[in-house]
Amino acid sequence: MKIKLNKLVETFTKTSFCVQGVYHYKVEPDTAGWQKSAPFPGFIFPLGGKAQYHFDGTPYLASIGKVIHGGASMNLDKHVVGNAKWEYISVLYDILSPEVKGIDLPAVHFELIIGQSPRMTELLWRLWRAFNQPGAIPAFQTETLFRCVLEEVFVCAQNQRNDDAHVLFEQVSSYIQDHYMDMLTVQGLSEQNGVNENRLYYVFRKYAGMGPGDYMMAYRLNRAKELLITSDAPVGEVAKSVGYSDALHFSRIFKKRFAISPSGLRDKFRNNSYVFQDGSIPI
Repeated sequence: MKIKLNKLVETFTKTSFCVQGVYHYKVEPDTAGWQKSAPFPGFIFPLGGKAQYHFDGTPYLASIGKVIHGGASMNLDKHVVGNAKWEYISVLYDILSPEVKGIDLPAVHFELIIGQSPRMTELLWRLWRAFNQPGAIPAFQTETLFRCVLEEVFVCAQNQRNDDAHVLFEQVSSYIQDHYMDMLTVQGLSEQNGVNENRLYYVFRKYAGMGPGDYMMAYRLNRAKELLITSDAPVGEVAKSVGYSDALHFSRIFKKRFAISPSGLRDKFRNNSYVFQDGSIPI
């Protein structure tokens, strides 16, 4: 989801919030799962390895140099990619007072590119230690340190916004999310943005961990999965609504991605038997 940094900073400036949890996790390679995200919004701060997240169908490749924000009680898919353990700190927070006019933080998911920040890592460990200590002073330090972390995130993100490659990725990925039901092609997206296909592939590999064609397919299939779970529309109609005119082709690639057919997913989910083996991850 595209987010305006200045609007985000304004919202946090004028909103009263408090930390609800600071968690440190190491997850084994190839671990995958589906669940609802925590009942609070929060941030994922990568410390090592990589993981593919989908918040309400939108993919994010979490890795060092990025920060992912997830909303409250969203559909969440996650998969640890590569051979290294996925290590991260997550921080959950709650809104204490009605938000001012701005971004509805519990309802949004997005990523910020921040680059390498040794200060960020130091602040995160101090925040984790403070949260896990009893007493009024550590509790006060927790709130103060979280604001210091947010300040570092915003400053680093602002410094990264001048990256032309990131601007291109934001433009094209946002267009895909708005027009995924249309007949999109990588060639058409490249021509529309005045770049060649190799450039577009490089940009998507850098920021999404996959090519633009795979990104488009992943977004469409995750949208289809939500529709299968939340509606009674026939599989053919679901396929057309996410950009696939051939229901048989749609069913094949859906089964290849999720290891279950569209109708099988719908039946198993409604029988409460569609679960993944996964560790406890709050966001």
